[in-house]
Amino acid sequence: MNAQITSVAVIMSLALLSGCAELKDAGRSVGDTTKEVTREIGHATRDATKAIGHASRDAVKSVKEELSEENKN
Repeated sequence: MNAQITSVAVIMSLALLSGCAELKDAGRSVGDTTKEVTREIGHATRDATKAIGHASRDAVKSVKEELSEENKN
């Protein structure tokens, strides 16, 4: 009877451990995917912000140049 209980306990422990390993792998996969997606969103946001900033700077320079040319004439 004791041997059966021990055997069942060992089998249940192995099943539990393999379940933990699968859960750990699934968690790692979700975490890695989230990290990659977040990085891509961050890079796209950075690039868009940089482009808007450069366009704004160029527009301000252009307006300043036009105003200074009008003042010379």
